[in-house]
Amino acid sequence: MTDEQTQEVAREQVFSRLVEGLVSKFLRLTIAKKLLLGFSSLLALLIVISAYALTNLNRLNSINDSILLTDLPVILASDEMVDLIFSEELYSRRYAVFGTEQVMNLFEDRKAEFQTQLERIRDVPEERDFPVDRIAAMHDQYVDLLLEAAAATSESSTTFAASYDEQIKTRQEELIAVIREMAAEARRDQDEKTNTTASIGSLAFKAAAFLCGGALLLSLLAAGLITRNISGAINKLRAATEMISRGEFDIKPDISNTDELGDLADAFVAMAERLKHLEETNLDTSPLTRLPGGTTIDALMKARIEDEVDMAFCLMDIDNFKAYNDHYGYAKGNELIQATADFISKAVAEHGGDDDFIGHIGGDDFVVITMPEAYEAICQTVIDAFDEEIPDFYNDSDRKRGYIVGENRQGDEVQFPLATISIAVVTNAHNKELNHIQFGEVAAEMKEHAKAKLGSVFMVERRKRHGGSRKDRKVAAKSA
Repeated sequence: MTDEQTQEVAREQVFSRLVEGLVSKFLRLTIAKKLLLGFSSLLALLIVISAYALTNLNRLNSINDSILLTDLPVILASDEMVDLIFSEELYSRRYAVFGTEQVMNLFEDRKAEFQTQLERIRDVPEERDFPVDRIAAMHDQYVDLLLEAAAATSESSTTFAASYDEQIKTRQEELIAVIREMAAEARRDQDEKTNTTASIGSLAFKAAAFLCGGALLLSLLAAGLITRNISGAINKLRAATEMISRGEFDIKPDISNTDELGDLADAFVAMAERLKHLEETNLDTSPLTRLPGGTTIDALMKARIEDEVDMAFCLMDIDNFKAYNDHYGYAKGNELIQATADFISKAVAEHGGDDDFIGHIGGDDFVVITMPEAYEAICQTVIDAFDEEIPDFYNDSDRKRGYIVGENRQGDEVQFPLATISIAVVTNAHNKELNHIQFGEVAAEMKEHAKAKLGSVFMVERRKRHGGSRKDRKVAAKSA
């Protein structure tokens, strides 16, 4: 082996040991450092792309500002000045005929507006060689000629003298020609800038696409290098994720890593437990009002009864809702239910406590669980808001008539009054032995008594002893 070949082999060995050492150090890094190192080149490219894009965006913004703040104002002002030139001629001729101060004031307004448009052109931020002074001088001459022609017109004449007509036409054409040439110049400049922006945009797109392609390639290489070390743990987390997507939340991935992946596995288990709780909650939540339903209500009632908490159970039902729903359709019916939920929420927020609960059993039935001393204010506030707002959900004819015409379950035509709300209240302030089922039964019975009355009402039963016959409960409800 020659000396040159020996040196080549030695260089290859040094390079190989260097690569192996770098790879070994890379694998011993934490995941955060691996990602930071692996994507440093990507970050550099992103900075280059961002700087390039921002530079081009700044150029485009400058060009667009030039168009919007210089070219367009000049074009619009030019068109407006041409219209004002003709208006000035019109009012000067009218002044020659009528000679009134009002007509002269209109003439002066057009003259002042012309000067305003000239000032708009003078005030554009970009310094351009627009013939503003020339236009102003020509306009002054044009105005003087109009006034001279008007003054020279005889009282019996209805038009300017022929000599003035010819002079006015000449001055007018000359002035309009200068203005239109200025506008044409602004339009040419606008077109040129538009073409420039298109060129910049095309070039920027191609450059950004090339840079993004390079960044994507580097990111794939970095991702491949990193995942060779952590793919096992990632695959386990992916399998666990798939199980959670199928609703299997009792999953604990077998990951023994002590680095960030180990922490991620612990967080994943906590997330699965939280998702399980959220899944159970969402299954019991009304999609219309986003309020919890019967399962949550039962669980809450059981917990408060076990803790011997004084409470008032308020069962709320919309009267004549089915007739409204059949007459106006499901969409309007849903709006009425959502509005009722809003009334209840506001009443509880105003008069209730932090531990008060609002539930939506389903359909048009709601539940409020509050303190015994708060139910009266809450119920009355709900009734007041309901009676004030709900008539607006009806059309004018039904609202004025006070009822809608529909069919009952037997198919007979019936007059249904406007919707009201009936509330049944059951409190355990005097009897801690009521269970959650008895609360519901008594409230349902009380609700039927309330619905038998006209208008929006709430009825209260304060049970002082456990049990009692159905007849006893009716008497208590009536006396309440």
